[in-house]
Amino acid sequence: MHRIFRERGVGMVSRLAGILKCDNITITPVSTDLRVMYRLPFTLFLVLLLALVGVHRAAAAPRVFVSIPPQQYLVEGIAGDLLEVEVMVGPGQNPATYEPLPRQMARLSGALLYYRIGVPFERVWMTRLLANNPSLEVLDARQGIALRAIEAHGHAEKDDDDQDDHGHPQHDAEKDDDHGHPQHDDHGHPQHDDHGHPGGDDPHIWLSPRRMARMADLLLERLVRLAPGEEAVMRANHHALRGRLEALDRELQTLLAPLRGRAFLVYHPSWGYFADDYGLRQVPIEAGGREPGARALVGLIEQARAGRVRSIFVQRQFAQGQARALADAVGARLVVIDPLSGAYVENLRQAARAIAEGVE
Repeated sequence: MHRIFRERGVGMVSRLAGILKCDNITITPVSTDLRVMYRLPFTLFLVLLLALVGVHRAAAAPRVFVSIPPQQYLVEGIAGDLLEVEVMVGPGQNPATYEPLPRQMARLSGALLYYRIGVPFERVWMTRLLANNPSLEVLDARQGIALRAIEAHGHAEKDDDDQDDHGHPQHDAEKDDDHGHPQHDDHGHPQHDDHGHPGGDDPHIWLSPRRMARMADLLLERLVRLAPGEEAVMRANHHALRGRLEALDRELQTLLAPLRGRAFLVYHPSWGYFADDYGLRQVPIEAGGREPGARALVGLIEQARAGRVRSIFVQRQFAQGQARALADAVGARLVVIDPLSGAYVENLRQAARAIAEGVE
């Protein structure tokens, strides 16, 4: 009987551990000198195994959700693998039109923190996400950041197209809810403009290494609360992360200093904070999801020619038809730069080089 248990019982435990994916459970050969062990009921081994599985699951890393990959860079830069980070808007997806997947909604139920940043889909979805997960904490990356106004079309004159379908000037939809009342965020604070309509707040704060460093300071204090036993590790990681961001800022200052005061053309106005940091000026083709009308397009062509623009910068999340037409009209080339890459330092370095090459 003991031999049968030794051959079958231990094998069953091994298979059960594999099914339950408990990598930290190791089944070792049993010495013949431990025959007394085989007298214990097999059910006791099963109970002990299930208890170990419970400990394994309880020790799972706290889960944090973020909206876009650059935020993941910050969280992982501070927490490493101490926290589990999941991103809502993945590579190539548009945060203006994104809708969370059912599996993301399910995973969100096990999260402790949502780290928001002001991208458009949050305005539509945050209230819904919190209604389904009332215990979920929210940290807004924009806290303590002075927000800039986003640019309208590069041409100063208003087009007939800059009216809504009823001929009235469009107003900022972010400011009012469906009943016309001032809108507030989920915690009663005034809501920032997530849509980036002309005259609203620019949400693209992550494209400034200086602002990312300040965001990291605020984020550190909240992440420490999720894993208080790892505070020393997180503070050391934060110090190293800040060093990388500050080094990147110095590198970009050196690269772009000769171009101070110059303008560069972009399809979508994502690069305003970046431009402000380094003395540049972005000129957007579209704003608030609206492409320029005929008069504004003529103004952009004149501006591009006067500025000897060699490159027009686009991103893969948006259609490129009108940017291509403008590039053809002025003899410029289209250059793709990605404001949403999770490879933060290298991506900004490459974007800065592309902008420097595209501006005479």
